[in-house]
Amino acid sequence: MSDNFDQHDAHRPTPSPSGARQDGHSGGSATSRATRSAARNPPRNCVSREGAFASLAETSSFMLQMYQMPQSPTIFDRKLLRARQQRARALGAETFLIDRVAAELGERLAVVMRQFERAVDLGTPTDAVRRVLAESGKVATIVSAAPAAGPRDVSLRVAADEEALPFADGSLDLVVSALALQFVNDLPGTLIQIRRTLKPDGLLLAALIGGDSLAELREAFAQAESEVEGGASPRVAPFADIRELGTLLQRAGLALPVVDSDRLTVRYKSVFDLMRDLRRMGATNVLNERRRTPLKRATLQRMAEIYGARFSDPDGRLRATFEIAWLSGWAPHESQQKPLKPGSAKQRLADALGTREIPAGEKPRP
Repeated sequence: MSDNFDQHDAHRPTPSPSGARQDGHSGGSATSRATRSAARNPPRNCVSREGAFASLAETSSFMLQMYQMPQSPTIFDRKLLRARQQRARALGAETFLIDRVAAELGERLAVVMRQFERAVDLGTPTDAVRRVLAESGKVATIVSAAPAAGPRDVSLRVAADEEALPFADGSLDLVVSALALQFVNDLPGTLIQIRRTLKPDGLLLAALIGGDSLAELREAFAQAESEVEGGASPRVAPFADIRELGTLLQRAGLALPVVDSDRLTVRYKSVFDLMRDLRRMGATNVLNERRRTPLKRATLQRMAEIYGARFSDPDGRLRATFEIAWLSGWAPHESQQKPLKPGSAKQRLADALGTREIPAGEKPRP
């Protein structure tokens, strides 16, 4: 079920430097009941920032242990991704999307009635999530795990790649990530590593770009390249489908998996303003199969024409869709809710509903 609602002031995208983007419209499911019911454990005693990090550092192979994962298809050029993100910071990063996601992550974490001693922010491109965690008062020690940190970042840092986590098994209480995991080449492997690093009853809470994001731009580019150049090249990443993510959480060994999504529609004066925002997000094309030759002017102009003809509102502004996929799961623990064994029910469903049970093969009475 999805609910449509107007954005609150705190969630509205901040105007871009060009003033071209207008407030979007968002929709999606509210925090699921499974997440709301996560308050199973009483708050745990917190430790000091210095003591917690010292304990974490003492854990064997904290900085040295690397999980050797099977070879997976290399979809993204991650070296180029880091270069694009550094360029975005130099240009002045566009943060309206990551800020919105960080605020939502804080709201979701607020319904979990417990404290977390050690948390890792995995790969989030800004410090927005770490600021939310610090303000929540729920986390004693927050560690940033990313290849690079922004200039404002003052949290504890570990140089790490999302595809090769350097944390020991069972060393973390909470792992969060915002708009980073969509660019890993082996998402199932990364989720397995996260599961291993969590203590029993530890929580993973992550947001990544969903498969319906930028569908308008993908369609316009594909049509323009087919017309002008006789064939299309990949320009928008094949982000994970929301229906597949729950299965990936289960395969990773996480209990009580929950997957839902939010949609944000942002309106732009032109498609070039959208592309400017993507550049300042560090989110331009990093696919390994991307075309290496420069984009033809005729292709770009034709793409803009198609985009305007298919995805404009009556006032002439253009729509761009961002889908945010939310993942949550817990490292298994004996205190967690478990389904009853088949056949263990003590009352028939028909009796509980006050109706008559219809045997298989029997037609309902008129």
